Amino acid sequence: MAKRGEASRALSAAYMSSMMGGVFGAILMAALLPVLRPMMLYIGSPELLAFAVLGISMVAVLSGSAPLRGLAAGGLGLMVSMVGSDPQTGTLRWTLDSLYLWEGAPIVPIVLGLFALPELADLAISRTSIAPGSKQLQTSASGMIQGARDCYKHWWLVLRCSWIGAFLGAVPGIGGAIVDWVAYGHALKTERGAASTFGKGDVRGVIASESANYAKEGGSLVPTVAFGVPGSAGMAILLGAFLIHGLVPGPDMLTKNLDITYAMVWSVALANILGAGLCYLFSSQFARLATLRYTLILPATLAIIYIGAFQGSRNWGDLYTLLIFGVLGWTMKMLKWPRPPLLLGCVLGEIVERYLFISIQRYGIDWFARPLVIIIFVIALIGLLRPFMQDVKIHGGLRRMLTDFHAKPNLQKDQIFYVFLLSVLGYMMWEASHWNMSAKIVPMIVGSVAGVCMALSLFNYMFRRPEAQAELGMGEAAREQVEKKIHMDLDSGTDDIPMRTVLVRAAMFFGWLIAFMASMATIGLIPTVPIFVVAFMRLEETKERWSLVIPQAVLLTIFVYVLFDQLLTIPWPPTLLGNWVPALKGLIPSI
Repeated sequence: MAKRGEASRALSAAYMSSMMGGVFGAILMAALLPVLRPMMLYIGSPELLAFAVLGISMVAVLSGSAPLRGLAAGGLGLMVSMVGSDPQTGTLRWTLDSLYLWEGAPIVPIVLGLFALPELADLAISRTSIAPGSKQLQTSASGMIQGARDCYKHWWLVLRCSWIGAFLGAVPGIGGAIVDWVAYGHALKTERGAASTFGKGDVRGVIASESANYAKEGGSLVPTVAFGVPGSAGMAILLGAFLIHGLVPGPDMLTKNLDITYAMVWSVALANILGAGLCYLFSSQFARLATLRYTLILPATLAIIYIGAFQGSRNWGDLYTLLIFGVLGWTMKMLKWPRPPLLLGCVLGEIVERYLFISIQRYGIDWFARPLVIIIFVIALIGLLRPFMQDVKIHGGLRRMLTDFHAKPNLQKDQIFYVFLLSVLGYMMWEASHWNMSAKIVPMIVGSVAGVCMALSLFNYMFRRPEAQAELGMGEAAREQVEKKIHMDLDSGTDDIPMRTVLVRAAMFFGWLIAFMASMATIGLIPTVPIFVVAFMRLEETKERWSLVIPQAVLLTIFVYVLFDQLLTIPWPPTLLGNWVPALKGLIPSI
């Protein structure tokens, strides 16, 4: 929406829908809190496993016109989530003899690498602002009013997604990871015309995900208060505050300390209202960020991303993970591979494996016959099969869909990416084949499914006749549906740039990232920040004035030093200069 000049409308819709979702979630929890406790007692590990599987089934919805690629990416994400020490046997899985990977790859650098770095890479490649060209960014009151009106116009969507957010938020360890994508997928399947507009600036996508995301906070209070099981990371902190003040989660919080419980519920509602008000107050300034040149945005953003990624486990491996998944995410975006399924697999894989093991150990095979598990699995199966059934219908039947191939393969350069991913999966499965049965059974099953989906997708790409749709005699509406069926990922903004130029500029961008890491390893992060800002803003093609370079370098360095070094006291990684000259460790921060 920012690229279309509607950043102000998008921000306003996000603020209003998040406020409405948060307030609705708080009211819903206030009304249902006494009733939900016995319901939560019924949910065991089989139901938690089923919810996780339901979240993974969203990969088909989030893959749009490439369901096989989505399933393959989701399977690869599940394999990544299994890196580290096996919780059952202690087997070290794909750790590459690195202590850093013993506990698995942290999710924060993976998320930043998959979604943040590719967008910044596109900015660096296109060398424009987020909202380039002649489009006027709508920062007036009309854009803000329009965004708020959108929320009231689609009030039923807000309520439905708030229900989803509140319900999934009450499921410990799962809701916060999948609620955005579940709500987005729900809106995609239920809203009229969403299949052709979502991902291209449709405000309903913003409304769906934001309303569910903030409604989940009210839902996550339920397991925290009723059972002492935090529903999210924030609730884990709240649980610690309970114990500090002598409050014991459980029946007392719903009887003797009921006033405190409801005070927290209404605090959630009040916080959403105040937060939305503050965001509206500064919204016009936020929207104008989309008009800034890339040389003004990238240096500060990259510095913050590096610090955020380092919080994964506060190890150098976090930065390597950030860079690796940044290259992977940018490649997937350029080649039209869906990235959300990969992230869902990384988030939910450990949950699936853990609850599968507990369910089998506790219930045997009887866990599969529990009523709620059956219902959730059926919904997940329908979600997985729906895109394929739609394709069968569009192509005029299963027989025609399976026979529209030609004998001569259509070889393309981007098929090398398939070969690379299949090689990675093959290596991982070969490694897994040497483990004991308990440690390798789940990785082998997941890897086999992912490999089959990837091979089928490659076969379809190589041998599908491009003229098959026209020969099927489909109507104009059906053809239009095929063409408009979206990928459920952001389109690259570099399609109009020659590929050679794209690759050169991408290499330069990731070269800047490597240079940042090299400087950080040598002299520390804080001294690197001003050097990086000055170098990037002066050496790039669009050279900025010294009157802009110096203030940004100084202010960003002060910000990083005060917030992350003094207030948060982050333990910075050791540097070469600190090892060579130990006396500098007490003089220059982060050395």
